[in-house]
Order: sequence, then C-alpha cells, then structure tokens
Amino acid sequence: MKAVILAAGYGTRLQRDVAADRSGSFAHLAGVAKPLLPVGRRELASHWVRALRAAGGVDEIYVVTNEVYQEAFQLWSSSFSNVRVVSDGTRHNEERLGAVGGLHLVLQHFLVQDHLLVVGGDTLFREDFSLVEVMESFRAAQQRSEDSCLVLSYVCRDEETQKYGILEVDEDQRVVCMKEKPSPSETSSRRACPCFYVLSKKSLPLVDTFLKDKKDAAIEEKDAPGNFVSWLIPRKPVYVHRVSGRFDVGSLASYVECDRYFKEKLQNDDAYMV
Repeated sequence: MKAVILAAGYGTRLQRDVAADRSGSFAHLAGVAKPLLPVGRRELASHWVRALRAAGGVDEIYVVTNEVYQEAFQLWSSSFSNVRVVSDGTRHNEERLGAVGGLHLVLQHFLVQDHLLVVGGDTLFREDFSLVEVMESFRAAQQRSEDSCLVLSYVCRDEETQKYGILEVDEDQRVVCMKEKPSPSETSSRRACPCFYVLSKKSLPLVDTFLKDKKDAAIEEKDAPGNFVSWLIPRKPVYVHRVSGRFDVGSLASYVECDRYFKEKLQNDDAYMV
C-alpha cells in the first residue's frame, strides 16, 4: 500500500489569522504550510509519517505540495527514507489544482498501481484512532469485494451537519450516499466524513474519469476531496470505519486547540495513531 498526504493548499485562512494576531505569539507560523506546523513534539505531517511507518503496510509516502512550499517540504522530507515530494507547479491559490487534481498528479507522477491511503495534510485524529484497526477494516472490506474502499466517520452535533459531508450507511456499514453540508432536517445521519480514505487499486482509474467529467466545473468541485468520494459511492463499494473525532487545522483557533491537545492531553506520543 502507498499513502499520499494532500498538502498543496495555501492555508489562506490560517495565514490571515496569523497576520491579524497582535499578540506576537504566533509570528513563527507566518509562511509555514499547514502540514509543517509544529503540533506537540513534531510537525503535523511528521505524526503521519511516524505512525504509518510504525503501523506497517505502507511502503512509500507521497506528498503533493505547491511551488511556494516545495523547498520546505523537500527539506522536511530529507529526514525520512520513504517520503517523496511532488509540486503541482502553482504559486497562487487561484491557480490551485484542487485536492482531487493533486491526487491525480500523484497517481500519474509516481505511477501508483497499489491500494492508496489518502489523508488531508491539515488533519489529525483523537488518541483512540488506530491505523492498524483501519487496515484491518480495509482488509475485511476487500474480502467482500476487491473493488471496496474505506472511509472514516465520526458523530457530529446537529448544528454541525451543514459544515461537513454526511454519510448515510446501511446495516452492513456500506455507504449508501454522502450528503454535502445538509441541514439537520435533510438527513437523520450524523456521520461526518473527514479527509482520510483508503482507495482500492481498482478504484484509482476513476480519479481520472472524475476529473474528465468535471473538466468544465468550478475549482471548488475539484478542490474538496469529499466530492470525489460522493461521486465514487454509486460506482464502487465504500465501507465505513468509525472514529471518535478529528482535528481539522483550518484557522489559528483550531491550530491552537490541536497543539494544546498534543502538549497537554496526549498520553503516549510514541504510540499515537498506530
């Protein structure tokens, strides 16, 4: 299995918050890509590299970034033997390929023909999350069908459904559909879907199909990776693995919350996410 960390975003909201902060406490975050932000003892993306290596099953990790942050990622990746970086060639947020475009670039650049774990570069999970358990769930799904993919879900509050993609599942834990930011009255489900997917190798050619279908669509349709998952659900079996919650580093406030958790509440940093 391979893994890809989606890190080609420009973090405009976070950088705007950092620039607006008058305390001076966060000046060191200016110009830092979100996956390279210090979270606890190490960079956010380093938590993933360490956990993926410790859990086993993933032999290469790809990072897709942009021209602005490529040098920083190359320097960071030099500490790891199995991390490879590719730039999407853009220098401005308006030029971005979107998360699905970045995923497609990785597939083409590295000629990926294996199962692929996809994670957002601004995403981490609570301490009870286990990559070993995720791999076991994926293997179980693969025993049902070699086409099967896996996504995660956690329970969100009623008022939060309009912030996330919400999964509806059947009694076999197969996803029936994903509703994008529905009102609480539009669905009885409260299963939010974070940016973490295990895509079967048989599903990977559909990334190209999706982008061809959306070639004239606005960048927003190709930016949110959940849009690809929603499109994938009627075409391939997609099963769900439940987790308790996540950290989504989008703003300065959400970064501070995440960093505080890792500094003050994380019990076992060495076993985290394994």
